Amino acid sequence: MPGMSLPDHDIAILGGGPAGSALALLLARTAPRPDRIALFRAPLRGAGHAADPRSLAMNHGSQVLLASLGAWPRVAAEIRTVHVSQRGRLGRTLIRHDDYGVPRLGSVAGYSALHQALAEAVAKSGVQVIEDGQARLARHDAQGATIEQAGRAWSCAVAVQADGTPGDAAPRDYDQHAVLTLARASLPRAGWAWERFTREGPLALLPHPAGPDVHSVVWCCRPERARQLQAMDEAEFSRALNAAFGTRLGRLSAQRPDGVFPLALRLRPALAEGRTAAIGNAAQTLHPVAGQGLNLGLRDAARLALSLAGWLRQADTDPAPLLAQYAQARQPDRRATAGVTDFLPRVFATGLPAVEHACGLALLGLDLAAPLRAPLARHLLQGLRA
Repeated sequence: MPGMSLPDHDIAILGGGPAGSALALLLARTAPRPDRIALFRAPLRGAGHAADPRSLAMNHGSQVLLASLGAWPRVAAEIRTVHVSQRGRLGRTLIRHDDYGVPRLGSVAGYSALHQALAEAVAKSGVQVIEDGQARLARHDAQGATIEQAGRAWSCAVAVQADGTPGDAAPRDYDQHAVLTLARASLPRAGWAWERFTREGPLALLPHPAGPDVHSVVWCCRPERARQLQAMDEAEFSRALNAAFGTRLGRLSAQRPDGVFPLALRLRPALAEGRTAAIGNAAQTLHPVAGQGLNLGLRDAARLALSLAGWLRQADTDPAPLLAQYAQARQPDRRATAGVTDFLPRVFATGLPAVEHACGLALLGLDLAAPLRAPLARHLLQGLRA
């Protein structure tokens, strides 16, 4: 911005979740002055607060990225085999890590552990951290943007929204809620993750860092069924879980649900507008099937950092064309990932016998023919790179 006063920050990132924190770290690696990057985030919880109960599934590409940033959690559970099946029908598919020459397909970490690892890396990066969860993008124009919080305003050349929602419009309401909890298995299989499709929605059991017999449960079902599950005691819920999942892990003993969340597909129409951009949850929210939401958000962060790397050395120039290039480059990956996570929970939940049999045959075909399952597996491993 030649001839204008220097803004408070070159880049302001609103949201200190995984995507926003990863973006701050990626930008700090190439920025001549990392202190010109501001990360607005909610205050970190102290030791007296309960840990966030959520677990996060991260694919191989996300693990490589976070490890390169020095932000991989100290404890995580590896996923080496993924078992996909359909309740009540024949056909299943196995996806194994050694088929694709990687040490693991992905890993599962606790949200609190990942958040702590990212926060520690950000603290060493030189990025300016402003701890307040109420900061908001107040206005933006061709010259820059203004962030407001508690009566104070900051100016910036580029504003990135990394937390929140993509907007009020929901292109698809799945009429499903996700029920989250943990379960112990009497016959655990180390490194195995399970995706079991039912007529009400997918039921996933993932390895958990708490122990080799502990699994993170993500049970997608009708809202009324979710309310029933949430009201059950541990014995009742365990019986319902065993009936839905089957006996592949022996007897499952579950905790009461930690949370219930409504599910919808939301896609922000434009990832960039002028000097603003969106990544992560502010760009899109997906169905949790196949655990792609966080991985997609981290790829948003990586591509935006690549687009702005050169601009950070000449921050008095107009970044809008680079932000537009970022938005265009991310479209194929967003469409493909949203398409997969939108199609799977709907096609397996039609309740139509002919469709269910076709899905079973498709799973069997994928299992028997490696060339057919390779494109899907590679996308789940790292997404589409552009």
